[in-house]
Amino acid sequence: MKGFINTKVYVENQGIITTNIGIENGKIAYIGDDKTVITEPFETTEEQIVLPGFIDEHIHGAGGADAMDGSYSALSTIANSIASEGTTCFLATTMTQSPENISKAMLAVNEYMSKPTTTGAKLLGIHLEGPFISPKHVGAQPPQYVASPDVKVFDEYYKQSGNAIKIVSLAPEVDGSLALISHISSLGVVASAGHTDSGYADIEKATKFGLTNITHTFNAQKPLHHREIGTVGSALLLDNLSTEAICDTIHLSIPAIKLLIKNKPHDKFILITDSMRAKNLGEGESELGGQKVFVKDGQARLQDGTLAGSILRMNDAIKNLVTMCDIPLEQAVDFATINPAKNLGVDTQKGSIKLGKDADFAVIDQNFEVQLTIREGNIIFYK
Repeated sequence: MKGFINTKVYVENQGIITTNIGIENGKIAYIGDDKTVITEPFETTEEQIVLPGFIDEHIHGAGGADAMDGSYSALSTIANSIASEGTTCFLATTMTQSPENISKAMLAVNEYMSKPTTTGAKLLGIHLEGPFISPKHVGAQPPQYVASPDVKVFDEYYKQSGNAIKIVSLAPEVDGSLALISHISSLGVVASAGHTDSGYADIEKATKFGLTNITHTFNAQKPLHHREIGTVGSALLLDNLSTEAICDTIHLSIPAIKLLIKNKPHDKFILITDSMRAKNLGEGESELGGQKVFVKDGQARLQDGTLAGSILRMNDAIKNLVTMCDIPLEQAVDFATINPAKNLGVDTQKGSIKLGKDADFAVIDQNFEVQLTIREGNIIFYK
């Protein structure tokens, strides 16, 4: 049996303990004191910790590829690139674009998921970010492609994807959104408020139709004001809403991150990278939705200075929470593992280290650098 011998492991409901982990048929088959059951051990050192594999529910691209490239090879590039940061599962995130380009992305995901591979992070589906957003908060999305919420349009994308859409980011205040929220919720798709000018009344009403998530909280949405708490205030106030956050300390200041964590139930805060194709390529010129992007000093911006997604790595997001925001390691890890797993409804298989769950692991050292990533028992990254 493959596994880990006498290694620090973050085990569900036990915290970080020194134990042995056995893997069979891609599942966690043993957790306990008997190291003799592990006949093919993975090499680890005393200072390394075995964590559950990270889950990124909002990522556009990495390694020079983007989900909007609409190709099998682009998705493969992303999957293999993000394995180096400990990510074992992800949602290919689209953006506001022409119907033709969105359809191309849907079909590519359908093709990729119909041909399972054991290399790279596992593609769990699609995060459809746009085109049903507010023109007032387009962020780095091309404004000419903003579209009105439409159930029929969504259904066509859903069909093209092979029913793989898992999250839809939209603006709840726009006419037609409530009908769409109700519709997608009935399909088990997460309805998320993003790129929105929604006030509290809009968000509170939308929750009654099935809204459960806030897309990259604080960014590209109506801010908090003492007379109208906006999308941000609603995210802070309403405990039933899960809140994504880009914790690169660029999109959000450290006090903003602390404020959000302090105000949310533990299982309602979710780390995302929102990274784009420039991640893992270094500084220089890149591209997002046909727009030039310039990467410098760890920031990705359009020519006019607008933040254009991030180049954040998930292990660095966890590091930022622990070293800059005084968040305990186990709690920070939950934000990148079990919380997104619960949000996506895959927590019975993924998101924590527990008997019977998928053998998805990220092994980090004392500097939060990923040394080994394992997906369903297979090594997908080794440093």
